[in-house]
Amino acid sequence: MEWREGEETRMGKNGYLPLFETRPARGLVFFRSYAASIFIGICFICFHRVSYFPVTERWVWVGMFVAELWFSFYFFVTVIVKWNPVFRSTFKDRLSSRYEEEELPGVDIFVCTADPRLEPPTMVVSTVLSVMAYDYPPHKLSVYLSDDGCSDLTFYALLEASGFAQLWLPFCRKLKVEPTSPEAYFQTTPEPVDDAFMANEWLIIKKTYEDMKTRIGSMTRLGKVPADIRKEHKGFDEWDFVVSRHDHPSILQILIDGRDPNAIDIEGKALPTLVYLAREKRPQIHHNFKAGALNALIRISSRISNAPFILNVDCDMHSNDSKAIRDALCFFLDEENGREIGYVQYPQTFGNLTKNEIYGSLRVVMKLELAGFDGNGGPCYIGTGCVHRRESLCGMKYSKELVVEWKAMKYDRKIIEKASSIEGNCKALASCTYEENTPWGKEMGVKYGCVVEDILTGICIQSRGWRSVYLTPQREAFLGMVPTTLLDTLVQHKRWAEGDFQIFQSKLCPFVYGCQNMPLKLQFSYCIYLLWAPNCFATLYYVFVPSFCMLKGISLFPKISSSWGMPYLYVIVVHRVHSLVEFVWLGGTVRGWLNEQRMWMFKRTTSYFFAAIDNILKLCGFSKSAFIITGKVADDDVNRRYEQESMEFGTSSPMFTALATLALFNLFGLVVVGTNKAINDDARIKVFDIFGFQILLCCVLVFVNLPIYQGMFFRKDSGKIPASTTLRSIAFALLASTLAMY
Repeated sequence: MEWREGEETRMGKNGYLPLFETRPARGLVFFRSYAASIFIGICFICFHRVSYFPVTERWVWVGMFVAELWFSFYFFVTVIVKWNPVFRSTFKDRLSSRYEEEELPGVDIFVCTADPRLEPPTMVVSTVLSVMAYDYPPHKLSVYLSDDGCSDLTFYALLEASGFAQLWLPFCRKLKVEPTSPEAYFQTTPEPVDDAFMANEWLIIKKTYEDMKTRIGSMTRLGKVPADIRKEHKGFDEWDFVVSRHDHPSILQILIDGRDPNAIDIEGKALPTLVYLAREKRPQIHHNFKAGALNALIRISSRISNAPFILNVDCDMHSNDSKAIRDALCFFLDEENGREIGYVQYPQTFGNLTKNEIYGSLRVVMKLELAGFDGNGGPCYIGTGCVHRRESLCGMKYSKELVVEWKAMKYDRKIIEKASSIEGNCKALASCTYEENTPWGKEMGVKYGCVVEDILTGICIQSRGWRSVYLTPQREAFLGMVPTTLLDTLVQHKRWAEGDFQIFQSKLCPFVYGCQNMPLKLQFSYCIYLLWAPNCFATLYYVFVPSFCMLKGISLFPKISSSWGMPYLYVIVVHRVHSLVEFVWLGGTVRGWLNEQRMWMFKRTTSYFFAAIDNILKLCGFSKSAFIITGKVADDDVNRRYEQESMEFGTSSPMFTALATLALFNLFGLVVVGTNKAINDDARIKVFDIFGFQILLCCVLVFVNLPIYQGMFFRKDSGKIPASTTLRSIAFALLASTLAMY
């Protein structure tokens, strides 16, 4: 599928104007020249490694060469991804002129939550309210909340939100509110002062929202819903049969029935359908985590609203642009290219990043790499902020003959079946045994068997012939939350890396499963993420072995005075300078780039290493997949340190032990070389000439690890590295140093 620049002025085959345009990225000549020069430098390095093969210590030299070959391969994959990025823009005015409000298709919106302790109900309902308030015909919207925690607290919060929506939606229309999340809106938008009437209404709505938050917060702290409140809605009766969050029947409640003429806001306008679902769970039956929840929603929604398009968002990913659905429909409803689009992926952006992104960010991934995927055939599915065509998500293969007559589906507010009847009839669709001996999770719906079900599902959709597009609008469509501690960040990336590498090792690897319908360049593009885990081995070798060999007096690089040092110096410096320029060009800061480099090393030496080990254990039958929910709440001290960009440790973890051991080992190596060998100026010059590259690498690693040293020796707050972790790391580092010197 090729969409070229200038489509906004090119008429379609039938004389129509397209609903979107595609533009190539700027500066490609610069990037391609840089990539070519790095490739030449890599060739010189390889020639040096082969030509100057040492007689002794050859296995260490071979290890360095293999690590550099791996880095070269990964650089090659990165170049493929960034070779031809494309950027899309839409024409919503053309969509509005071409389709009347009643002709627009329905959209089902899925919001998933799993644990009210980690994902507070107030945050969940703020996200739900944000998508209910889209600038779209409300009777064409149906919002479904999947609660895998089966919490009556979450149900109570959603019940409160269904009442507040009667005020919030008219308020959003009247003031053209952005963002439509009440929490985000009232935090970022001041009271209007130029209109006394609107200012008064603004204060009323804010007070109503704050009162609702207080009630939900009180219930959450109490840990249960009081009996008198339970009597107010029949839905609470369902919790009489709940044994635990892992052992309960299906709970389905239609809180707002959009087909009901009485389901209106205070201005008499229709409200979107709002549905609560807690699918059945039993201890002896695997529930397939988020993938199972999404598949239950697909089936339930097909019975209630059956909209042709499905938007799914995480519960912490609130809408930031009320026109996001119209943007996505510009792709699906384009007469020439729309039929082959399976999903439209929005970037995953965050609202709680610090100025310098202390734990790194997905800035380059979201702003450049996924645009590169788009230029190579289509972005991967990243699990949130994605609008799917229902047919593509349900396992249908793309065919040019496929025609979905959604336009003929007229909206009718007549109630064919009562909500209570639908609730009873649909519960079976969310039972834990419904999928037995069915294609669900294999050929239909979101894929099972992998902790990154999103990436795997996207590969399968693309392998069935569907195309995907990536849209980065000027105003971010969604804003989520990043982890606010180092451990949460590392654990999250471990899960991603583990799942990605699991896909690469399986029969669903793009090179196997997608070879017929996915372009080869897209298959290679996936390697940039699928090979995160094995990246750890080359990185660990480079972080540990050069310092180890320096202590033993073994040189692994050319002398500083040798001309063969130039290719190494050129590749290292130019590659990093390009990375800095790229990061700043994408809106980051220089200090943010330094933090990104630090986290790049931390993730490769811990998250990816443990992910690789888990994959090996899984292949040997010693481990099983587990879905870990990233916490969305933290205490005040943690939040304060996060805002001050002070790295949070605070607890013992094997990951922290590994980081601290490597940091101390490189520090010991630098100290030993500086004190024992640099006795006089002549000796210092000689040592630096022979071990210059290893000393520079060691200095860089010590600089990168400065927060580790601070956390071990200088900080006194509760966010420091625990003393037990520090002592273990010192012991391991001293042992390694002793082995190197003796």
